[in-house]
Amino acid sequence: MKSNTFLWVLQVVMGLFFIGVGILHFAVPEGLPDRMAYMYDMSDGLHVASGSAEILGGLGLLLPGLTKIRTELTVYAALGLVVVMIAAAIWHLNRGETSNIVSNVILAGILAWIAAARLRFTPLPSRSG
Repeated sequence: MKSNTFLWVLQVVMGLFFIGVGILHFAVPEGLPDRMAYMYDMSDGLHVASGSAEILGGLGLLLPGLTKIRTELTVYAALGLVVVMIAAAIWHLNRGETSNIVSNVILAGILAWIAAARLRFTPLPSRSG
Protein backbone atom coordinates (compact mmCIF):
# COMPACT_ATOMS: atom_id res chain seq x y z
CA MET A 1 0.00 0.00 0.00
CA LYS A 2 2.81 2.42 0.85
CA SER A 3 4.46 1.94 -2.55
CA ASN A 4 1.16 2.69 -4.29
CA THR A 5 0.75 5.92 -2.29
CA PHE A 6 4.32 6.96 -3.05
CA LEU A 7 3.81 6.22 -6.75
CA TRP A 8 0.62 8.26 -6.75
CA VAL A 9 2.42 11.20 -5.15
CA LEU A 10 5.13 11.01 -7.81
CA GLN A 11 2.56 10.68 -10.60
CA VAL A 12 0.60 13.70 -9.39
CA VAL A 13 3.72 15.84 -8.96
CA MET A 14 5.15 14.79 -12.33
CA GLY A 15 1.77 15.03 -14.07
CA LEU A 16 1.08 18.56 -12.84
CA PHE A 17 4.67 19.61 -13.53
CA PHE A 18 4.56 18.44 -17.14
CA ILE A 19 1.10 19.89 -17.75
CA GLY A 20 2.33 23.22 -16.41
CA VAL A 21 5.54 23.27 -18.42
CA GLY A 22 3.63 22.10 -21.49
CA ILE A 23 1.23 25.03 -21.17
CA LEU A 24 4.21 27.40 -20.95
CA HIS A 25 5.22 26.30 -24.45
CA PHE A 26 1.99 27.78 -25.81
CA ALA A 27 2.16 31.05 -23.87
CA VAL A 28 5.80 31.82 -23.10
CA PRO A 29 5.70 34.67 -20.58
CA GLU A 30 8.24 37.45 -20.32
CA GLY A 31 10.69 37.34 -17.45
CA LEU A 32 11.34 33.61 -17.16
CA PRO A 33 14.27 32.70 -14.89
CA ASP A 34 17.65 32.40 -16.61
CA ARG A 35 17.45 28.61 -16.32
CA MET A 36 14.37 28.67 -18.58
CA ALA A 37 15.57 31.34 -21.03
CA TYR A 38 15.97 28.60 -23.66
CA MET A 39 12.18 28.86 -24.15
CA TYR A 40 12.73 32.14 -26.01
CA ASP A 41 15.02 30.43 -28.54
CA MET A 42 12.75 27.54 -29.48
CA SER A 43 10.99 27.51 -32.84
CA ASP A 44 7.20 27.62 -32.95
CA GLY A 45 7.10 24.03 -34.23
CA LEU A 46 9.29 22.81 -31.40
CA HIS A 47 7.08 24.62 -28.88
CA VAL A 48 3.98 22.93 -30.29
CA ALA A 49 5.59 19.47 -30.41
CA SER A 50 7.21 19.68 -27.00
CA GLY A 51 4.28 21.39 -25.30
CA SER A 52 1.77 18.91 -26.72
CA ALA A 53 3.87 15.92 -25.71
CA GLU A 54 4.34 17.27 -22.18
CA ILE A 55 0.65 18.08 -21.67
CA LEU A 56 -0.49 14.71 -23.05
CA GLY A 57 2.16 12.87 -21.04
CA GLY A 58 1.16 14.71 -17.87
CA LEU A 59 -2.49 13.85 -18.44
CA GLY A 60 -1.47 10.26 -19.13
CA LEU A 61 0.20 10.05 -15.74
CA LEU A 62 -3.03 11.13 -14.04
CA LEU A 63 -6.23 10.32 -15.92
CA PRO A 64 -5.99 6.54 -16.49
CA GLY A 65 -5.48 5.88 -12.79
CA LEU A 66 -8.15 8.35 -11.71
CA THR A 67 -10.77 7.02 -14.14
CA LYS A 68 -9.57 3.39 -13.99
CA ILE A 69 -9.89 3.32 -17.78
CA ARG A 70 -6.98 1.95 -19.84
CA THR A 71 -4.64 2.15 -16.86
CA GLU A 72 -1.81 0.65 -18.92
CA LEU A 73 -1.58 4.01 -20.66
CA THR A 74 0.13 5.42 -17.57
CA VAL A 75 3.17 3.28 -18.35
CA TYR A 76 3.21 4.52 -21.95
CA ALA A 77 2.80 8.14 -20.84
CA ALA A 78 5.75 7.82 -18.48
CA LEU A 79 7.88 6.21 -21.18
CA GLY A 80 6.85 8.86 -23.69
CA LEU A 81 7.97 11.56 -21.28
CA VAL A 82 11.29 9.71 -20.86
CA VAL A 83 11.76 10.08 -24.62
CA VAL A 84 10.87 13.79 -24.38
CA MET A 85 13.44 14.23 -21.59
CA ILE A 86 16.14 12.46 -23.59
CA ALA A 87 15.38 14.68 -26.58
CA ALA A 88 15.46 17.75 -24.32
CA ALA A 89 18.82 16.67 -22.87
CA ILE A 90 20.25 16.37 -26.39
CA TRP A 91 18.87 19.80 -27.27
CA HIS A 92 20.41 21.33 -24.13
CA LEU A 93 23.70 19.50 -24.80
CA ASN A 94 23.95 21.26 -28.17
CA ARG A 95 23.49 24.56 -26.33
CA GLY A 96 25.96 23.75 -23.51
CA GLU A 97 23.26 23.99 -20.81
CA THR A 98 24.66 21.45 -18.36
CA SER A 99 22.32 22.14 -15.44
CA ASN A 100 19.29 21.57 -17.67
CA ILE A 101 20.77 18.27 -18.86
CA VAL A 102 21.13 17.11 -15.26
CA SER A 103 17.47 18.01 -14.62
CA ASN A 104 16.37 16.16 -17.76
CA VAL A 105 18.26 13.03 -16.74
CA ILE A 106 16.82 13.12 -13.20
CA LEU A 107 13.28 13.58 -14.53
CA ALA A 108 13.81 10.77 -17.07
CA GLY A 109 14.99 8.49 -14.26
CA ILE A 110 11.94 9.26 -12.10
CA LEU A 111 9.62 8.68 -15.05
CA ALA A 112 11.33 5.42 -15.99
CA TRP A 113 10.95 4.25 -12.40
CA ILE A 114 7.24 5.15 -12.44
CA ALA A 115 6.81 3.18 -15.68
CA ALA A 116 8.65 0.14 -14.34
CA ALA A 117 6.85 0.20 -11.00
CA ARG A 118 3.41 0.53 -12.60
CA LEU A 119 4.23 -2.21 -15.10
CA ARG A 120 5.80 -4.77 -12.77
CA PHE A 121 5.25 -4.08 -9.07
CA THR A 122 2.18 -1.92 -8.44
CA PRO A 123 -0.07 -1.87 -11.52
CA LEU A 124 -3.02 0.46 -11.43
CA PRO A 125 -6.37 -1.32 -11.05
CA SER A 126 -8.79 -1.03 -13.95
CA ARG A 127 -12.57 -1.09 -13.97
CA SER A 128 -12.59 -4.57 -15.41
CA GLY A 129 -10.56 -5.97 -12.56
